[in-house]
Amino acid sequence: MKTRTLTVLAAGAILAGCGAPAHRDAGPEHFLAADIDTTVSPSVDFFRYANGAWLKANPIPPSERSWGVGNLVQDETYTRLRGVCEDAASDASSPAGSPRRKIGDFYAAAIDTANIERQGIAPLRADLDMIDGIRDAGGVRDAVAHLQMYGADPLFAGFVVQDEKNSAAYSLHIYQGGLGLPNRDYYFNTDGRTANIRHEYVSHVTAMLMLLGESRSSAEKNSAAVMAIETRLAKASRKLEDLRDPYRNYNMVSLKRLDGMVPSMHWEGMLRAMSLPIVDSVVVGQPEFLREVESLLREEPLEGWKEYLRWNLVNRFAAALSALFEREHFHFYQTVLSGVKEPRPRWKRALDAEERSLGDMLGQLFVEKFVPASMKARYTTLVDNIFAAYAARISRLDWMSEATKEKALAKLHAVTRKVCYPDKWKDYSALRIDRSSFCANQMRAEVWDYNFHASKLGKPVDRSEWDMTPQTYNAYYNPSNNEIVLPAAGLMIPGVADSLVDDAIIYGYAGASTIGHEVTHGFDDEGRQFDEAGNLRDWWTKGDADRFNAKAKIMVDQFQHYVVLDSLHVNGRASLGENIADLGGVVIGYDGFKKTHEGRTDTLIDGYTPDQRFFLAYAYSWLGQIRDESLARQVMSDVHAPQFLRVNGPLADVPEFYKAFGVRPGDPMYRPDSVRVKIW
Repeated sequence: MKTRTLTVLAAGAILAGCGAPAHRDAGPEHFLAADIDTTVSPSVDFFRYANGAWLKANPIPPSERSWGVGNLVQDETYTRLRGVCEDAASDASSPAGSPRRKIGDFYAAAIDTANIERQGIAPLRADLDMIDGIRDAGGVRDAVAHLQMYGADPLFAGFVVQDEKNSAAYSLHIYQGGLGLPNRDYYFNTDGRTANIRHEYVSHVTAMLMLLGESRSSAEKNSAAVMAIETRLAKASRKLEDLRDPYRNYNMVSLKRLDGMVPSMHWEGMLRAMSLPIVDSVVVGQPEFLREVESLLREEPLEGWKEYLRWNLVNRFAAALSALFEREHFHFYQTVLSGVKEPRPRWKRALDAEERSLGDMLGQLFVEKFVPASMKARYTTLVDNIFAAYAARISRLDWMSEATKEKALAKLHAVTRKVCYPDKWKDYSALRIDRSSFCANQMRAEVWDYNFHASKLGKPVDRSEWDMTPQTYNAYYNPSNNEIVLPAAGLMIPGVADSLVDDAIIYGYAGASTIGHEVTHGFDDEGRQFDEAGNLRDWWTKGDADRFNAKAKIMVDQFQHYVVLDSLHVNGRASLGENIADLGGVVIGYDGFKKTHEGRTDTLIDGYTPDQRFFLAYAYSWLGQIRDESLARQVMSDVHAPQFLRVNGPLADVPEFYKAFGVRPGDPMYRPDSVRVKIW
């Protein structure tokens, strides 16, 4: 996945104009040159060279954790979606229950702050009363099951997805969960930054419990109990890098055996409480975590569980409640954890919420108005060209045997390519949306989404489904479907129609950082373990696997040495898959570009050769800067390296980049040939 540390709601500029950045004044085809900082040598810091002028002129706004190309795309999309939603909200003629009516009603409820204030915590009252009424361990189990349906994960995360070893079927997965901090390391790292976050977290839980009506002394005692439960769960949780081993995190167990692992949970009754059918077997991600859950269920007093459940409920929906809850939630999760100074405007937050709740429905209206079929056709062709370049590269590999090459090419040719938008849309007809309560709309949407996925158990796998909306600034590879999914937004350049830019930009920006990146995920250290049908199966010869792992180890070492903040290093193991995909995207995108007419010429634009423009466009795809707090959070909890290293890291392994910009031994961007990563 090419995540760029932005919120989910985002989209690309299909037409020039709306929200275009100021540097476009010189003409859309010249924006690469306008961003260059000529005071920086490309052989010293290529990211800063390519993007430095823009970074200096565009500080991070107070409402953002980071600011870059994705935010420019996002702002254009915000403006477009605001128009869609406001038009829908003001259209009294839309039939009740129609998509347009639901879009308008959700948006109207989200911006009706007077009604939200009047309601206070009323939308949560029935669930809070249910928790208050818990009298025994069975009540705790029922409440845990109920909150799962809201998208919360108290004690564990339960979800239905394709079975990793049988991609034709869905299976129920039980994974580690139950934490309010981003991951386990936040509970144990001893550096001053993380220790302060733990202190602030307990204060935050205290404040939220007080807003629910508890006295300060009671809230302080109960927040300590919540922290104690979460710390035990965290101690039993696997580290970020260990969650990337698909074999180790796949443990199919019978329901009877699961009962033996966590007898206090009574899993048959638990599944009924979770509105799930009684299945014969379940995929357990981390068995040792469930053993700690059993110990906690036996040892933690009932009152501690009730406080933990109250906290999970209010934390899930705080941003949809009255201003006191929303501000306190923002203070910790945005200011303390990410350094954000102030919230986004209300209308943008409303759109964020609508994207989470009704994203596919919103996407349908968005595509109808802003994404022409010609755009899908152009990028489908680009995808085909990138795949052809990858096939040629696999065929030329000098380290892979012919037997494994044959299977690699079979997998590549079997990859499903989903471009711009889906051919069919989700049916939200069973979801009730009205203007009476913003929070209640979100709660019902969470239950609808939960039931949508839970209902898949026992049914054929729907391989046409998309897990991202067209207006999402992102993309992904799904190993179980052996597919790449490329939303329209993830391909678009902000403020510029793609028809106005040359192939060097298209192949560097979309071909390398998005298309080539995603298809390489099918062959990174994790994705390579799935076969052409999407099943977790070893299709490599031992010698080829050993050679791949040796090459991957060089990349781990390369990124492990990068220092991003104070003494904070990149986690080379956790980020390995993304780093392999970045490098693969660059070399595949470059190969594809060299087959175009422009790629075979020496024509200069703004004084730069076609090769130089390709690499500048790749750097532009990661244009951005991030607050220190958010950077630290990313390094600790995200499998993606920081943006500047998604440029400087892979390019330091590409000899064609050296040639294009005159990088020589001794330059900071130079890596000796013996330690350059050469995989795909």
